[in-house]
Amino acid sequence: MATAAALGLLMLLLYSAGAYIDPIIVVDPPILESGEVLKEAILRCNLTNPPSIIEGRVWKKDDVDIPETSDTEASTIMEYKLSAVDAKHSGEYSCYYFTSPAVNNSIHVKALPGVNSDKKSEHGNEGDVGVLTCKSSGYPPVENWSWSRHTKAGFELIVNGTKNFHIKSAGNKTELRIYSLDIDGDEGDYTCNATNEIGAKVEIIHLRVRGRFAALWPFLGIVAEVIVLVAIIFIYEKRRKPDEISEDDEQGSAPLKTNASMNHKDKNVRQRNSN
Repeated sequence: MATAAALGLLMLLLYSAGAYIDPIIVVDPPILESGEVLKEAILRCNLTNPPSIIEGRVWKKDDVDIPETSDTEASTIMEYKLSAVDAKHSGEYSCYYFTSPAVNNSIHVKALPGVNSDKKSEHGNEGDVGVLTCKSSGYPPVENWSWSRHTKAGFELIVNGTKNFHIKSAGNKTELRIYSLDIDGDEGDYTCNATNEIGAKVEIIHLRVRGRFAALWPFLGIVAEVIVLVAIIFIYEKRRKPDEISEDDEQGSAPLKTNASMNHKDKNVRQRNSN
């Protein structure tokens, strides 16, 4: 605390005497670039000639605080360790010193773009429109998108507007539309290519094309199963019906004979009693 107070008093005296020197933050490295994923890197700031006592410090990424880096130390040196230099960790990092006035400086971390698609495999029906999409992430932003497809002859660059292809790219997203899908001509692997100032990354999407009646087959299969089941039930009922009728007749005739016999006996008893 004594050192910080002395530094503050020195700054005040220098400023009053007209010998004040503007604060300088030396960053190391000024720009961190990676054409390949690096396992780790350290960002460093060193503040010289602070305008006042340092009351706190924090690192920011893309102007958003990194909470775990906030502290109240008065040290002029700040360091931040990156676990990797890739699209996820790329961006603008700033070291902030809470002085009066506050001072800061930035380090730009640049990497190959991150490219991904929602699905690794897409499907469409013959004659319909197939839609393939890719998205990018990271810094610097993507400058150019392109599409190609795998054929027996190798990679074939897709030119927008040729054949049945239409490409629409904007910002961090690109979309390839394939009109009137054909099983033989359009099924296969497609590649979206994202390029920024560091380099290029690709993503492969497999397109499956089903026949026109592909969606009808499951329904026809269900109908066939129902017909077979009804036929089996009908045949089974037809074969067992005569046996059931015979059994019902025998069971129904027995009580009739018994009743007639009992009525005849009852009649004889009454006649005897009357005599």
